[in-house]
Amino acid sequence: MLHLARRLALAALFGAAGACASTAQAPAQTPVPDAPAAPAISTDPIPFNAEAPFASEIYNFFVQDALFPPTACRTVFTGSSSVRFWLTLDEDFPQLDPLNRGFGGSQITEVIGYFDILLARHQPREIIFYAGENDLNAGARPADVLARFEAFMGLKTDRLGDAPVYFVSVKPSYARLSELAAQAETNALVQAYAETREDLIFVDVATPMMEGEAPKQIFIFDQLHMNLDGYAIWTEALSGLLIDPDRPKRSGC
Repeated sequence: MLHLARRLALAALFGAAGACASTAQAPAQTPVPDAPAAPAISTDPIPFNAEAPFASEIYNFFVQDALFPPTACRTVFTGSSSVRFWLTLDEDFPQLDPLNRGFGGSQITEVIGYFDILLARHQPREIIFYAGENDLNAGARPADVLARFEAFMGLKTDRLGDAPVYFVSVKPSYARLSELAAQAETNALVQAYAETREDLIFVDVATPMMEGEAPKQIFIFDQLHMNLDGYAIWTEALSGLLIDPDRPKRSGC
């Protein structure tokens, strides 16, 4: 009986040691925290008041619409200051009856917030869209820019149905040379997105604005905004698309 008790004690001792060794070989895994969710993109209107973003420019649109009541089926150009400063639209696209609704240093979220003022009240035949450059400059990632533009397109479909959108690619400039890679990535993402939608046309202006590895000398003193030579490149890139009588148009136009 004494020998049996010793054998049982030794077996218990070695069994416990083996369990400890097994535990040592399989340490507990440290849980990996989930990546933070991307912030939701609001499509709610921006309340207009004196403190609203770009209030003076938006107020100017209210005045213009009061003096010249909106008419449907025009071509509306909207987005940031590269549209705002396109002062030759009427000369460049006389057949389109173009309407300029570009404002300040706007980002896509602000174009969304002012959607009704900029676009819905005009019921455009087609939309020429330039925004996203300022988003990148403010720290947004290319994927963020795409998500914001997807939200814009969802709102467009909800409010304006099949009205086609021409996305003018993010432009290069000397003032933002450090952002060329992010701009190119953004353009590639939007171009791929355009291939999934019949109501979205990607317009590449970045390629003809470059000369080798650097932008062409087509900018005013701030090296950010274009001179007339720059706008001539944009006009050429869009003209072939917009003068086509068989191009897509919003139903009813």
